[in-house]
Amino acid sequence: MMTVIGMLHHRKDPVTVIKAYAFAAVAVAEGCVFYYFSPGDVNFVNRTIRGQVYEKGAWKSKILPFPDVIYNAGSPEKLSKSKETIDKLKQEIPFTTHSIGNKWSVNRRLKEAGEFSHYLIPTESVKNPEHFFKFISAFDKVVFKPIDGRKGKGIYFIVQENGKFIVKAEGLNRTYTKNQMNGFIKQKLSNETFIVQPYIRSVTNSGQVFDFRLHVQKNGTGNWVITTIYPRVAPKGSIIANINSGGYTNYLDPFLEQEFGEEAFNIRKKLEFFSLSLANHLDELQMEKFGETIDEIGVDVGMDEERKLWIYEVNWRPGCPPAFYLELDVVKNTILYAKYIAKNQHAIKAKIDEVKRKRAKHHREIPVIAITGSAGKTTTKAFLASILSKKWKVFESKDYWNTTEHTKKHAAEINSSHQAVVLEYGMAYKGVITEHCRIIQPNISIVTNVGLAHVGNFGGDPRGVAKAKSELIHGMDQNGVLCLNNDNANSKFLETDKFKGKIITVGIQNEADYMARDVTYTDSGMSFKMTLQHEEIEMFIPIFGEHHVYNALSAIAIADHLGFSPIEIKTGLLFKKPPRRLTIYECKDHIKLIDDTVHSHPEGVKAAIDVLMNLSTHRKIAIIGQMRELGDLREQEYQKVGSYVAKQKVDLLITYGFRTEEIGNQAIKEGMHPSDVFHFTDRDKLHALLLKIIQKNDTILIKGASKTNMFETVAFLDREL
Repeated sequence: MMTVIGMLHHRKDPVTVIKAYAFAAVAVAEGCVFYYFSPGDVNFVNRTIRGQVYEKGAWKSKILPFPDVIYNAGSPEKLSKSKETIDKLKQEIPFTTHSIGNKWSVNRRLKEAGEFSHYLIPTESVKNPEHFFKFISAFDKVVFKPIDGRKGKGIYFIVQENGKFIVKAEGLNRTYTKNQMNGFIKQKLSNETFIVQPYIRSVTNSGQVFDFRLHVQKNGTGNWVITTIYPRVAPKGSIIANINSGGYTNYLDPFLEQEFGEEAFNIRKKLEFFSLSLANHLDELQMEKFGETIDEIGVDVGMDEERKLWIYEVNWRPGCPPAFYLELDVVKNTILYAKYIAKNQHAIKAKIDEVKRKRAKHHREIPVIAITGSAGKTTTKAFLASILSKKWKVFESKDYWNTTEHTKKHAAEINSSHQAVVLEYGMAYKGVITEHCRIIQPNISIVTNVGLAHVGNFGGDPRGVAKAKSELIHGMDQNGVLCLNNDNANSKFLETDKFKGKIITVGIQNEADYMARDVTYTDSGMSFKMTLQHEEIEMFIPIFGEHHVYNALSAIAIADHLGFSPIEIKTGLLFKKPPRRLTIYECKDHIKLIDDTVHSHPEGVKAAIDVLMNLSTHRKIAIIGQMRELGDLREQEYQKVGSYVAKQKVDLLITYGFRTEEIGNQAIKEGMHPSDVFHFTDRDKLHALLLKIIQKNDTILIKGASKTNMFETVAFLDREL
């Protein structure tokens, strides 16, 4: 029996659908009956369709029986008005093709599945100019384009160089200052949504931008085959290889031989293998998610200087190649596949069931990550959650929620939709972390450091703090992964002897698994280099202080262990900074205010002073509040901080709170002039002094624990300045 194929389209008249002619011709050649119809032509009562048949050079209207198979050729948006009709047809008749969604939903699906996520270019929807500047600080060269851009329109290539921004687009090549760039981004965002991506350099030997179109289809045996692969080359000086923007195409083999010489054969095989692997992967994801198959995709990929492929875009049901007379090849594959599915519905359903079972088995145990430490818990958690969320749906504990009561709340909120869990476990006394682990047992743990926070509750001995932190090591999955700081002297007291899992280490000074080099301050954060997955990567974090590089390293180590690519990690480090953690306020008269008023302990104060010294270009003022729970170590630790202030040559020191004058007294002993040191227990008097002494170009650090309410001084200066 001949297979009857119906082409479903949103347009009523086939004369307006050029490819309908090719389908009609090829169907006859392949021994099929073919007709064209739209949703309004369907009559479910009689099980007939008023279809259009191509005969003797013209389309003729006829009443026809339901087809054996439907080729779904219309626009999903326009056909959505007839959803009820189409859903009813799907229940009775197999469809050759199903939508895999738009380019953003395909990207999200590939990210979540993981296998091909490292071929995706990290993409952020730009919320505001600050978000844009953070991104370009990490990548230097970026592409800025409308989220719903079509045919290469409205794409900007932007390079940051020596504090200036070079912007290129079709018909534009201009250099902007930071203020001008701020205005440019603001103006663009006021009209539509833009995205930003790192620029992937895919250029020919002569410097022209190029990409590859990979066109794959299913054939008459239901298997994926390559219809064509061809390069698209941009005109000289253009950044867009799109054919609609003046780009041109070529045959694959001559292009590869010209550009890659002896490597041409291997690169062809790489492109072919990638095409078929990605098609199979997307097909399996469609089966798993919707119980459907797909039959045709067009993939645009770039190839960087390291010969790495990058997915630019995946198109469902791409247009025919613009040259090479391949239209009939595309149509032939579609017709043969239509014949195949009309006769093999049972086998296709069995394959879908098999794929669902297979993928269900491979769904991994989700990572449950707990972070403790004397300092850096919240920042490490924010870094790690930000990286993991580039690919997964992540449950992240809120802000500074780190008590056992908070962990009980988290246990009730975590559900099967979460693909990773990132929690902060705080403690002031022994037994607390054991309780955290009893409520939610982690399989991955990070101990950021062992310092003097809460040391007064442990007889003034850091070993007691280390013992309490070790409860995380004992309470976690004993075959899990533990991340430790190799530069933190007190971490050697952590009880790791009986831990059977994997230990990974981070460091800057001492040899470690993950090491940062060339740590430097930039205008908006810290940059450093490291070796990751055998390549040297330059990382950037949008927060100041070398101590935060350690927090970033811990997050990088765990993300790398979980299979995240360097570029996913680099993008994830552009995190949303926890509030009041070295937050910088630019005030009038070029006065800079550094707010670090969440926690305070001696190591943190010294780290904040380092930030003050690195950010200031003129006078440096340190306002330091009380540090709690130091016990018998209070006096000597206050004195150490005072010595450090004097050694770093802070210009003015102001202390606030019970016994903090000990910091100032020691600073004077170490050489600070008494007239540059002040002490207060009355906040109003402190504020009155600040209004008298603050000058143009000052940089002011305000450091203190939440319980000392030092943020009130930040709020006061914010109002006044």
